[in-house]
Amino acid sequence: MKAILALENGTWFQGTAAGAIGKTSGEVVFNTNMTGYQEILTDPSYSGQIVTMTCPQIGNYGVALEDIESRRTQVSGFVMREESTIASNWRAMGTIYDYLFDNGIVAITGIDTRALTRLLREVGVMRGVIATGDFEPDVLIAEAKDVSTIEGSDLVQGVTCVEQFDWEPIVGSSLEGFEVEPVRRSKRTRRIVAYDFGMKLNILRRFAVHGCLVSVFPAKTPASELIASKPDGVFLSNGPGDPAPLDYAINNARELLEAEIPMFGICLGHQVLGLALGAKTYKLKFGHRGGNHPVKNLLTEKVEITSQNHGFAIDRESVPEDVEVTHINLYDQTIEGLRHKHLPVFCVQYHPEASPGPHDADYLFSQFLEEMDRRT
Repeated sequence: MKAILALENGTWFQGTAAGAIGKTSGEVVFNTNMTGYQEILTDPSYSGQIVTMTCPQIGNYGVALEDIESRRTQVSGFVMREESTIASNWRAMGTIYDYLFDNGIVAITGIDTRALTRLLREVGVMRGVIATGDFEPDVLIAEAKDVSTIEGSDLVQGVTCVEQFDWEPIVGSSLEGFEVEPVRRSKRTRRIVAYDFGMKLNILRRFAVHGCLVSVFPAKTPASELIASKPDGVFLSNGPGDPAPLDYAINNARELLEAEIPMFGICLGHQVLGLALGAKTYKLKFGHRGGNHPVKNLLTEKVEITSQNHGFAIDRESVPEDVEVTHINLYDQTIEGLRHKHLPVFCVQYHPEASPGPHDADYLFSQFLEEMDRRT
């Protein structure tokens, strides 16, 4: 079946339907990962976005239950150059087409994703519509112009957990197939409370490997409730969209700062913590999405290759004097990490838990344990 991707600037691409039948809309972005498409499809940080994969062929190793990163698929739509009809993997439970179709994800294949990516880099991310069947491009372009913008929208409420739950360590858990520095474990089990702004499962898996008990709370839970439980540390998770309208999250983070509890934030959690500390955020032209972003750790002078997925960043000029910039992106010099100079609080813009992507930054989980140990 024919499919069309139409953008708000009047550009459109014709290809073939590659998933569910219908129409979808969202902000069109691109991801440079060569693998990990299932993790991307289920990453809550992609809520409200149509994801374009720059790798030419997608789906050749199928899909597997072990590779999901949340309770369901999260992307608004999916764009590929070539959808593989073969799933060559002993773990595969089906093809990517089956997965997209069964989960209601409208997708398109057979378009020039290189041309689309170059356009998004030059113009910036744009609102778009994917429609399957016979549609006039001009009609879809007009619809794309009416799609709600990510800026100013609270997308967290669509992906946060409904009620509190506990995630406990897996007895005998390994490093899950990759080599990293030796896992840092405390002498006693540490209990972490986590705000779920759209948290990936691999963050919980990594905390479990480090021997931590994690209690996960909905995004709007009052900070006083978390403080009353007397945790060893607080975690602010990743999530989708613009951090600026999340007043409840920012205010909760400020209250937690006053309690001087060790705190660690990733991605959206990094931005929320930055705003709570007094900094400002802004939207990037085309964002950082992929598994090959070089980040320099200014404390060690080492370069990490990182997994990233965000469209907003902390404004360097707005960082207050009592906060130190710890990491920068070597592509564009944007802030990738912050640390308070006096409080046991730090955060990073990228994803140390990877999945997909490299594991250079897994040490940050050990660093969080060290902050908690110093407090006791």
